Amino acid sequence: MEVTGSIPVSPTIVFKMKKKEDGNLVRLRHSAAHVMADAVKRLYPGTRLGIGPAIEDGFYYDFDPEKPFTPEDLSRIEEEMARIIRQDLRFERKTATREEAGKIFRAKNEKYKLELLDGLGDEEISLYTHGDFIDLCRGPHVESTGHIRAFKLLSVAGAYWKGSEGNPMLQRIYGTAFEDKGELEEFLRLREEAEKRDHRKLGRELQLFSFNEMVGAGLVLYHPKGAMLRQIIADYITAEHIKKRYQLISSPHILKSDIWVRSGHYDYYRENMYVFESDKQEFAVKPMNCPAHIVVYASQKRSYREFPIRYFELGSVYRHEKSGVLHGLLRVRGFTQDDAHIFCLRKQAEAEIGGVIDFVKEVLDVFGFPDFEVELSTKPEKHIGTDDDWEAATRALKNALETKGLAYDINEGDGAFYGPKIDIKLKDALGRAWQCATIQCDFALPERFDLMYTDSDGEEKRPIVLHRVILGSLERFIGALIEHYGGAFPLWLAPVQVMVIPISEAHAGYGSELGEFLRGRSLRAEVDTRSEKMQKKIRDAELSKVPYMAVVGAREMEEGTVSVRSRKHGKTVVMEKDAFVERLCKEIEAKRSI
Repeated sequence: MEVTGSIPVSPTIVFKMKKKEDGNLVRLRHSAAHVMADAVKRLYPGTRLGIGPAIEDGFYYDFDPEKPFTPEDLSRIEEEMARIIRQDLRFERKTATREEAGKIFRAKNEKYKLELLDGLGDEEISLYTHGDFIDLCRGPHVESTGHIRAFKLLSVAGAYWKGSEGNPMLQRIYGTAFEDKGELEEFLRLREEAEKRDHRKLGRELQLFSFNEMVGAGLVLYHPKGAMLRQIIADYITAEHIKKRYQLISSPHILKSDIWVRSGHYDYYRENMYVFESDKQEFAVKPMNCPAHIVVYASQKRSYREFPIRYFELGSVYRHEKSGVLHGLLRVRGFTQDDAHIFCLRKQAEAEIGGVIDFVKEVLDVFGFPDFEVELSTKPEKHIGTDDDWEAATRALKNALETKGLAYDINEGDGAFYGPKIDIKLKDALGRAWQCATIQCDFALPERFDLMYTDSDGEEKRPIVLHRVILGSLERFIGALIEHYGGAFPLWLAPVQVMVIPISEAHAGYGSELGEFLRGRSLRAEVDTRSEKMQKKIRDAELSKVPYMAVVGAREMEEGTVSVRSRKHGKTVVMEKDAFVERLCKEIEAKRSI
């Protein structure tokens, strides 16, 4: 399964703003990037310019300054931008030959602009000016700098020139701009909330996971609470697959390179694979699970009566991602997919795709994601298989979406190299979209591996394969889950569901008994036996985002009860132990948030 899709990998969080496709907003943000570059050059004349495009949630510009920018520098740059905006300078387009443009940028010692020029042909070169500032740019822009009324610089980060680790590291300043201050203020409010929910920050604070350079970049270390969360999700999704008549299989972490050559991954995905030699044979750590699943299918003769055959694996895969794009749990080098491959007849494809769509909707609803958006990605430039097969596969995906009444966008040319795909992106509490489920329709790999079955007429025919994930990468899904709930998971997902808090050392014995009582009923309970004051214990449990606190003192010991404090409501209610357990079990069964 080739999982792709939009992942927030920049220092800013990607927001799906309502005007993201608005051409006026794109022009405004592109113009703001030019004004920022002008301000930087005025303040720091020795700085050399890279590129400065508009992006989904704002704009950025790459700079090569004489010394790194600081947060204080961003404030100075903002003030200078405001002065340029007040001057209301017109944006004007000029054209030049390649030689004329080269002369301009050589005079300014702009080596990166000259490198960009070298990559252009002999076509007419487009330049934009405002005041004394000139930039290599296709445009378009707003009429003048005075049209930029609401902007904010957000952050600064390192960025390799042209995204290549072999190139110099530049300083990238991110900013955003909107047509009015109200939209800017709403964006900044959402951004501030997103920073509070950042899964990397919460992962440290809640002791869920970490990364360590001794282990390697992009390789996750799950701490006990994080491992528990991951296991809860894994157990749930595995049980759901079994209910839907998927068969469990397991495949090795390394496979000989021969299989990757045959599948096409070696030619189309080699740069993302970890390849090594052993016993004079070449192996690769698997970046996908599909070839192994195909080999399981091919291990025996198949009849049409067996179809559909659904294989499921929680398969760990490893991909050589560039260090510059690694981002917490959202982009890692080692991750686990809830991966499945459905082998079916052509006439079964649409129904199976529809069944997967229903499965995705059910699972997202259980995890608290009722809203999602859908993309259909079509044939990329580099692909395998015939045009007729690609057309049939794309039609099957389209028909399934339309039968389900789902609106979708077309993402031209972004399919997997072996087939078109549906991407389903969940929407979190802040309205941000996260790549989740993928359904890929594949006619090519059955051809490459010569997969066959015996049809009702006794003829040997070829099946098709649907590659699909529901959650996608468990790592990415956990990252999204942390940010969606701000780390305050609903009871059924919480690594620790109940924190038992004895008021004093005299009540520790009863507290331990209560902890054992709860654990004996399959509840995840811990007992805070520290010699701290009760209020501190309660506060620490609240900071750890434990759903329930069970406070016990002399009265509770005498009566065999428990004082229950809810994380959400903060009220304390005295309950019988059995009634408390019944309440928790009902809430877990309903899988509702508290």
